[in-house]
Amino acid sequence: MTEHKPLVSLGDLAWDVLAKPDTMLLPGGDTTGRLELSGGGSAANVAVWARRAGCRATFVGKIGRDRFGELATLGLHGEDVGTALILSDAHPTGVILALIDRRGQRAMLTGQGADWELLPQELPQEVLRGARHLHLTAWSLFRDPPRAAALEAARLAKAAGATLSLDPGSFQMIQQMGRETFLGIVDDVPFDVIFPNDDEARAMSGEAEPGRALDWLRDRYPHALVVLKLDEHGALLEGPTQPRTHIPATRDPLIDATGAGDAFGGAFLAGWLEHGDAAHAGRLAVQVGGWVVSRFGARPPADADLHARLAPFQVGEVSA
Repeated sequence: MTEHKPLVSLGDLAWDVLAKPDTMLLPGGDTTGRLELSGGGSAANVAVWARRAGCRATFVGKIGRDRFGELATLGLHGEDVGTALILSDAHPTGVILALIDRRGQRAMLTGQGADWELLPQELPQEVLRGARHLHLTAWSLFRDPPRAAALEAARLAKAAGATLSLDPGSFQMIQQMGRETFLGIVDDVPFDVIFPNDDEARAMSGEAEPGRALDWLRDRYPHALVVLKLDEHGALLEGPTQPRTHIPATRDPLIDATGAGDAFGGAFLAGWLEHGDAAHAGRLAVQVGGWVVSRFGARPPADADLHARLAPFQVGEVSA
């Protein structure tokens, strides 16, 4: 097997607190539920899932010099993900609270930590110039810092020949930031792949119907492959050389949607970078996304079912 340059994912590495109450939360009340603590953050999750799917991956980001940062880093190393970390004494590692309802849908509360304080002069330039692909999430674009660092990382990687991708991250943050402001930032970056979900596509395009939202995104970003994530309806993708294609979802039951979009993105990029076939990469991505939503957490321990789903796609050397 040819040793490829790594996929580099830059942005948020945080400590996740997942909470799924057994009953409705009431003011002043108490109830039981399921809790889990683990490393998280959208950019870090993408790196993990790209590696699990067989692609070399490195995470770049800023964390606090604290116990949560140590634990989150150990989680990446345990997944065989390389790291280029900036340690901060001034800011703690970010913490994300994910509240999961009985249907498996989640609402996120993000505590801004060191990952929001990354500066351009702190970037590991050799790592970025050595990337095969750079993935960014919009969490690195919603405010500055870390926006200037993310944009400089994109410039460095692209100049060295890497491809670029973006996950728009949060429809609510796009709305709070302002649609035109957000689009003005995204317009200036030559992304090769963009991964909106249905809500984010609506927030960006102003179109309620997925097909029309995809039309708008393709018109706005004609040089990009748009991969529209539609949850239980699968994915819709189209690009400069890729005809519009619908990839059906799996029939896995929804237990917890936390991290499913990141898992989809990481697996898709692993497949796409391996062979350039977007539809084939999409089929891999929906298998991985279906596996994740049927379990608790963004990075459940790999099992025989996951390996069976990955095996037919033969991406690089699948991580154990």
